[in-house]
Amino acid sequence: MKDLIKLMVVLGLLFLSTFILLKVTGVLSLDQVRDALTAAQQISPIYLALLVVLLLYADLFVAVPTMTVSILAGYFLGWPLAVAATLLGFFLAGITGYLLSRKYGSALLHHIYRNGEKLNEIESAFQRTGPWLLIICRALPILPEVSCCMAGATSMKFAKFLLFFAMGTVPYALIVTYAGSISSLERPQPAIYTAIAVSLFLWGSWHLIRRYANRKAYEFL
Repeated sequence: MKDLIKLMVVLGLLFLSTFILLKVTGVLSLDQVRDALTAAQQISPIYLALLVVLLLYADLFVAVPTMTVSILAGYFLGWPLAVAATLLGFFLAGITGYLLSRKYGSALLHHIYRNGEKLNEIESAFQRTGPWLLIICRALPILPEVSCCMAGATSMKFAKFLLFFAMGTVPYALIVTYAGSISSLERPQPAIYTAIAVSLFLWGSWHLIRRYANRKAYEFL
């Protein structure tokens, strides 16, 4: 478990570096995301939906404010179309991360950990905590990418990965886009309250999972 935590921290730092880079360069700021969605809405709802999918898919490679994009999708597109666009973007990103890591992640793990016993411990530890991480992966900006990549790198069965990823992602998309769809510039409270409530719930769940993982890590010391 200790090695699994270290590996996830390293992956998290790699994804965090993209967030820092975007912040420094000013690329994909919240204002830019909002302006891009507003411009796409004026062209066609289809272009707007495709832009939402593209932004959420891009989150696999660069840090994108996915909750903001999802709320704005609900506001601009309306609930049914926003749900479809956000779920498509989330699942494309998650499945791509899983498949890339399934193909190349194992070789990378073997390069980092030449000890086969440690690799077995990492895979076993993720099999225990991975499903929960996939369910609450929306708790932190970087956790979805790390969780999906770890699922692929540790050879989690695709059906199992898809099930647990869907268990967390589908309700999240439904709730957040609905909050955006019933909000307006004059009445933004539903989006604000939903963002706070969802974040607190997921952060609390993440805290419990982390405590469980840390407790298990000490058992292997």
